[in-house]
Amino acid sequence: MIVVGSVNVDLVATAVRLPAPGETVTGATFSRHHGGKGGNQAIAAARLGAPAAFIGAIGDDEFGREARAALAAEGIELSGLVVLPGPSGVALILVDARGENVISVASGANAALKAAHVEQALASRAIGPGDILLVGHEIPTATVRAALRAGRAAGAMTILNPAPATGLDRSTFGLADILSPNRSELAALVAEESRRVGRAGGGGAAAGASRPDVAARSLMLANSEGGGVRRAVVVTLGAAGAVVVEVGREPVDLPATAVATVDTVGAGDAFNGALAAGLAAGLELVDASRRAIAAAALATTRSGAREGMPTAAELDALLAAG
Repeated sequence: MIVVGSVNVDLVATAVRLPAPGETVTGATFSRHHGGKGGNQAIAAARLGAPAAFIGAIGDDEFGREARAALAAEGIELSGLVVLPGPSGVALILVDARGENVISVASGANAALKAAHVEQALASRAIGPGDILLVGHEIPTATVRAALRAGRAAGAMTILNPAPATGLDRSTFGLADILSPNRSELAALVAEESRRVGRAGGGGAAAGASRPDVAARSLMLANSEGGGVRRAVVVTLGAAGAVVVEVGREPVDLPATAVATVDTVGAGDAFNGALAAGLAAGLELVDASRRAIAAAALATTRSGAREGMPTAAELDALLAAG
């Protein structure tokens, strides 16, 4: 499988609570981790046994060199990782005592990743039917669109993780076989769709928040703006699990796996990496999603994004215990 996306260094402050706007909260502890949704997802898949390649960009700085070394240490294939002038991506993360977090990202080299580079990297791998292409949105939208278009043209299964959801429309998410938003990302996509076709955006956002299955269906249908998601929308719901909405089938609600949560940073990345790994291993979508929910739950039991990514043995043990 191939992941196209971002790689960052995460600078994390953990405090009793998150500050309100304009407020300073003291007493936090600081840590530094490797991150970026694309790199995290590639590692999540690799730890579960999926041969993973990563396509992205780092800066010509210390953070970039550290990021490459960290990915290589996990066995990720890196011929598609380009070094660009300037800084690497950095994420500033605040985490509270309950494990909730807020994140601000300085994109650095991720924002300079061009469509031509991704197209060349995918062409050099000769991707085709049977390949899984997972694409994240912490890189320019035009680059995301080019990756999905190249994957579809080659017959690969394309997955779009629309995080962040800002700036995405059918010209991009309509190229995905599977869309994997969380609840707020789904609501944002529906609201944007409503705005673009001249309907009231508030109703679309409300539908995304209260009925994720209904909102997901709206993104799967073609309209005057273009085509919809081809195969399925898998909506992650945090502590409520996930719902799988496939074309021509009834929605399937999947419960969360009960664990003692320490830190939710990276849970969505663990889900997406595990989902792609499961599909690469030949699992049906619902089964791959169920396994991905358990992987995301395990990721919350340790601090840091990548530090919590489970191995196949850890995931199998949790599923067997449940």
